[in-house]
Amino acid sequence: MNRRQFLLNSAATTAIGPTLLRASAQPTPRRLLYVASPGVRNYTEYGGVGVLVFDGDDGHRFLRRIPTFEPGSPKAAENVKGICASAKTARLYVGTIKRMLCIDMVTEKPVWERAYEGGCDRMAISPDGSRIYMPSLEGPTWSIVDTANGEEIKRVRPDSGAHNTVASLDGRFVYLGGLKSKMMPVLDTRKLELVSSIGPFGHVIRPFTVDGKRKRAYVNVNDLLGFEVADLTTGKLLARVEVTGFKQGPVLRHGCPSHGVALSPDETEVWVADAANKRVHIFDNRKMPPVQVASLPVRGEPGWITFTLDGKYALPSTGEVIETKMRRTHALLADEMGRSVQSEKMLEVLWQDGRPVRCGDQFGVGRKR
Repeated sequence: MNRRQFLLNSAATTAIGPTLLRASAQPTPRRLLYVASPGVRNYTEYGGVGVLVFDGDDGHRFLRRIPTFEPGSPKAAENVKGICASAKTARLYVGTIKRMLCIDMVTEKPVWERAYEGGCDRMAISPDGSRIYMPSLEGPTWSIVDTANGEEIKRVRPDSGAHNTVASLDGRFVYLGGLKSKMMPVLDTRKLELVSSIGPFGHVIRPFTVDGKRKRAYVNVNDLLGFEVADLTTGKLLARVEVTGFKQGPVLRHGCPSHGVALSPDETEVWVADAANKRVHIFDNRKMPPVQVASLPVRGEPGWITFTLDGKYALPSTGEVIETKMRRTHALLADEMGRSVQSEKMLEVLWQDGRPVRCGDQFGVGRKR
């Protein structure tokens, strides 16, 4: 190597070296879990009132409580029906049966609060954080809401008993699940119009989730301990998957055997709730239909399941934090008074440099793109 080549190589190393060093020294995002309460009906004994924050990097220990409504006010005991968040706007949204509250995640102060005609149910947020698709409380319509101020932009009317709402990962479509229909209407987010329907399913639709490529939906329905799988492209039903080794029985809430289904972020597994038997069942999703591979006990009747963004932990509503690889309980959520925290409305948020950089979803959607 001559002197000129040596100097060029040295200059390149000097220029690139600090850049690589800075990249390698970039701190790992901090993982926080946000849990809205009362998140099981209006039962304040499972965590009181507010949004409880847990440290995902330190055993999911309790950190603090973000106030929502004044203790003792009629609003305080309203059932929380949904939770969503946007890293782009740094805002967290909590919906009750009557109203929605917007919270600045950095200051943890309220931004706006608005009540809606017909009430609120479990909503979804657009990837850019600009819109929320909010069902009325088991009513005929969904509202499209401007997240800047909570104002309604438009309503769509499927007349299906509006209940659960899932937005595709790319935000192109929103899937609308109603308590009074075996069909799942699909909202085109560019046209803001209903453009198709998925189904019919074997019974009316309860909790559901979708994969990251808008190919499949995994759906709980009434009278089924298990779930059904539908093709989101053709709208046709692909499979009816029943839990084996366990029988249906009486449940305290929701009135259906399985109320809760989630995809692991890598979409290799489907987790489904079993209230009567106080279990979650795990299915291998690399096969069609998915195959049952494990069943785990939980400390109460699960009514919901979601995951951390990396898929390391599954989060049933009974408050266990379950290691997905080892299939064992890593932590039990508890508040500042040591009370068991249980909620069907929770999501993970990643933080870096004092701001949220990525937000999870309450529905346990697939994240394989």
